[in-house]
Amino acid sequence: MTLTRRQLMAAAAGLIAAPAVLRVSGARAQAAITLRLHHFLPAVSNVHARVIAPWAKQVEAASQGKLRVQVFPAMQLGGTPPQLFDQARDGVVDIVYTLPGYTPGRFPMTEAFELPFIADRRSAVTSPAAWEFAQAHLGADTRDVKLLSFWCHDGGVIHATRKMESLADLKGLKLRFPTRLAGEALRAAGAAPIGMPVTQVPESLAQRVLDGAVVPWEVAPSIKLPDLARNHLDVPGNPTLYTATFFMVMNKARFEGLPVEFRQIIDDTTGGTFARAAGASSDASSAEVEAAVRKGGRNTFATLSEADKVLWMKACEPIHAQWAEQMKARGADGLALIEDVRKRIAKNAA
Repeated sequence: MTLTRRQLMAAAAGLIAAPAVLRVSGARAQAAITLRLHHFLPAVSNVHARVIAPWAKQVEAASQGKLRVQVFPAMQLGGTPPQLFDQARDGVVDIVYTLPGYTPGRFPMTEAFELPFIADRRSAVTSPAAWEFAQAHLGADTRDVKLLSFWCHDGGVIHATRKMESLADLKGLKLRFPTRLAGEALRAAGAAPIGMPVTQVPESLAQRVLDGAVVPWEVAPSIKLPDLARNHLDVPGNPTLYTATFFMVMNKARFEGLPVEFRQIIDDTTGGTFARAAGASSDASSAEVEAAVRKGGRNTFATLSEADKVLWMKACEPIHAQWAEQMKARGADGLALIEDVRKRIAKNAA
């Protein structure tokens, strides 16, 4: 077949244009960077749906789709919750959300917020105080990663398979605790504390390894606590019984290797901005969950008396003293750190 001059010119134009199209597509593919964020909670959890996923969307929108955060909940990329921090440090993933308390003793400064009867029951108060504290004191603990944010949940609640109304009712109860110091507080009340990641709670309750768990309301539905442990005991007022702290950290080399405009987007949307948003979400989610469980009419609710709270606080004083001594052995002034936390919380509560 003989090609006409017009056909030859069209074919040549196509050959010239094709590489250009490929180059444009390739440039777009290179411009779009995807970061992998790994965490331990299920996708139905409030933290995933209301804090982490919206942040990922915010980053993508701010970068006009050129920087994406792909979220993998429920340990989908493997490993266990206590391994998450190292996954980010070692570059197995780019970003993680985790609890410092999953590796007791490794991040000693963070425990200043986890001491019993220190935190405000409102996460919106404690979380910005935590980020301020992090900037002042957590540099050494987090030097191997890029610390994106540090915050706390709202006041934790005791959920159990048996009815609870007083401090005496806690004696002998096998209660899951999230942090070392929360476990010490439960022990001071006569309970039998058992440490484990929150994801193990449903099976442990079903097998009667546990009688209950200490978690904030916002987490309760994702681990089926309103069905498995239908008795709930709150601790009144401030300071609250305990809080747990959270890290969101990023592989340092991955962060430093990003274009400057992408690093700026991450900085602008994390830190104190993220801590305040996470705190507000924690308070709102917990209030909604508690109201829904109350409306269901199948569960019992009680609040510890002020007299019992005073007794419990007194029983926990040695925990503060012991922690201060432990910090002294590490070359830090534990009593000064406790006072610093109290001042920052009071400032944010005003």
